[in-house]
Amino acid sequence: MANYLTFMLAWLLFFALTFFVAIWSSTPTLAQTQSTSAGICKSRVEIYGYKCEEHTVTTKDGYILSLQRIPNGHHSVTMKGKKKKKIPVLLQHGIFMDGITFLLNSPENSLGYILADGGYDVWIANSRGTKFSRRHTVLSVNQSEYWDWSWDELVAYDLPAFYYYVYEHSGQQKIHYVGHSLGTLLALASFSEMPLIGMTRSAALICPIAYLNGVRSPIARIAADSFLADAYYWLGLNEFNPTSELVKRFLKIICKQSGSDCYDLVTDFTGNNCCLNKSSINVFLEHEPQPTSAKNVIHMCQMLRTGTIRKFDYGDASTNIKHYGNPHPPVYDMKAIPKDLPLFLSYGGRDWLSDVEDVKRLLADLKPHRKMKARVNYQACYAHGDFVMGINARQLVYNPLLSFLKLHI
Repeated sequence: MANYLTFMLAWLLFFALTFFVAIWSSTPTLAQTQSTSAGICKSRVEIYGYKCEEHTVTTKDGYILSLQRIPNGHHSVTMKGKKKKKIPVLLQHGIFMDGITFLLNSPENSLGYILADGGYDVWIANSRGTKFSRRHTVLSVNQSEYWDWSWDELVAYDLPAFYYYVYEHSGQQKIHYVGHSLGTLLALASFSEMPLIGMTRSAALICPIAYLNGVRSPIARIAADSFLADAYYWLGLNEFNPTSELVKRFLKIICKQSGSDCYDLVTDFTGNNCCLNKSSINVFLEHEPQPTSAKNVIHMCQMLRTGTIRKFDYGDASTNIKHYGNPHPPVYDMKAIPKDLPLFLSYGGRDWLSDVEDVKRLLADLKPHRKMKARVNYQACYAHGDFVMGINARQLVYNPLLSFLKLHI
């Protein structure tokens, strides 16, 4: 116990020192250094000749979120000489990313464009705190209250706001949902509590994140096991911005502790991606990574340590009782997801975040689906980034996904 306290005090001292250094040096934040004037439509969609619309959605707790729509592909879809009513697809990114997740490659190899060319009405979500979703009806991003959320709030507020908006603007048609990484957990948690099931046509889970005790990323493991995100939060640092100088120092220390190569953080965090090319990596580095809340990182670390899918643990019984009416945070029950919901799951053998054994545990919970309406796509050579940036992702993942969607029109 004494060694643990000494360790924590050392880390608190480190963060305190780097925190004040960051303030004294007036390091610019993401909001100060990156222009938000262009928008995703202009920067990534219209340059390829696609029509694109910028939309905003306001959540019930006041966050103003960015949402892009690609209503048409390069090929018109007709039926008996008349324009076909298009089915909406909602794309949801993961942690430290935004909607550009689905637009990182060329139109021939990025899921957003492929779906549009396939005749779908494509909607791309951007969660709170990311570059194009940093507004609030009353709060500023500089206020700690703005960052008082974890993925629980993304489930409770962001996802429903996107769903209802897309549902209403597409003629009240049921939605195909596609999530990557944390975007899969948001859907699974929501579906286990049922509110959006009635508006869902199917759900595709790419690199499904649910159980996390098998995570092999040395960076993620040491961050979770050492409670480093908690220390960051206790110092009043509520925004976790991977591009800030403070977090860069933080990551260098973690890399040293874990024996990782800081030069290749993508590999050390996601696994050994097989099939990335230079152009997609350059687009990634131009636009990503994105900020999230320190509380969100803490919540993910709690999942790594406990191996459970629970709501945020406030650390003491009285605070948990205040929020949940119980000394322990409630569990999201994966077995409660309706067995008649069509599911597509795609995961990789080299993925250090969506670990194979963790996915198998999830599949065991979803066993009734596998007998009825679930399709599983396993790629032994794929890691986390390959699913959104891989040069052969269209052949290995997206074409099977399109075939699945066609079964549920």
